[in-house]
Amino acid sequence: MTDSPVVSVLLPVRDAAPYLPECIESLRVQTLADFEVLAVDDGSRDGSTEILAAWAAEDPRVTVIGQPPLGIVTALETARAHARGAYLARMDADDIAEPTRLAEQLAWLEQRPDLAGCGAGIQYFPRQHVREGGKRYERWLNAIRTPDDVTRNIFIECPLAHPTFFLRAEAVERAGGYVDRGWPEDYDLLLRLWMGGAQLGSLDRVLVHWREREDRTSRCDAAYSPDAFRRCKVHYLLKTLAADRTGIIVWGAGPIGKAVAREVLEQGGGLNAFVELDPRKIGQRIYGATVIRPAHINKYRDGFSVAAVGQEGARENIRQTLEEAGWTEVTDFVAVA
Repeated sequence: MTDSPVVSVLLPVRDAAPYLPECIESLRVQTLADFEVLAVDDGSRDGSTEILAAWAAEDPRVTVIGQPPLGIVTALETARAHARGAYLARMDADDIAEPTRLAEQLAWLEQRPDLAGCGAGIQYFPRQHVREGGKRYERWLNAIRTPDDVTRNIFIECPLAHPTFFLRAEAVERAGGYVDRGWPEDYDLLLRLWMGGAQLGSLDRVLVHWREREDRTSRCDAAYSPDAFRRCKVHYLLKTLAADRTGIIVWGAGPIGKAVAREVLEQGGGLNAFVELDPRKIGQRIYGATVIRPAHINKYRDGFSVAAVGQEGARENIRQTLEEAGWTEVTDFVAVA
């Protein structure tokens, strides 16, 4: 093990024995040799402990840290506390990295001192288990490349896939590391990095294969539910882009728009209006706010607009309408769905 590895891989593990050998093999064959792995065994009971111990016995770059089943945030922070690298790379125990993953992300950031970190393209697998919604999300993630892309999309969802995170350790430290707030820890960290002025991007290449499985934590844990994501994005939206506005204008008075509006009100924000195309809704009042036509949007110029319509294509149509009305994306509006 080198005295100062350039990259520290943070690898939380909980009952991943069926998948862990493939993950380990993908790290074994990395073309970059100068890295360490901090594998935190988060109370595994399925043989993962033995697999990790055997790996560490044959590879001095691997450190295994055992802890009771305290959860992914504690596991990540435990790993980070032991990390010595200038860069932190995330890896999930059931995913597979391309052999050049660490080398390519390191080289890119070494050439981009303006960036605090980056992601990379992902591909879900096995493909027969990937539904249309997953393919749509995959396409969305893989289209995000530049810091501007990240900013324009950051309130829709986490714009970089967590297993592809490759971040400067000092930037993560300044942001406060991983924190458990009852919503997705990766999204929370990325929003805090962005809020602090960090620039983030992503390589235009698939470097991580993201395993699709029904029992994935992001499918089963309430911290990754749509409600939890919404709480997270509204929290940071009200602290940042909408902080100096009189309130929020919600584009879309359907289920998503109403849920966003409720969350804004519950977190102490103001609600100025809803914008709708459906003539049956025009003039109605929802949560005390009037439903208006798009043509009347400039009556609420002191508010901040959010596009909260989930149908494919709606986001782009709302962007075009607002820009034609003289509103500027990020400064005056963002998409949240």
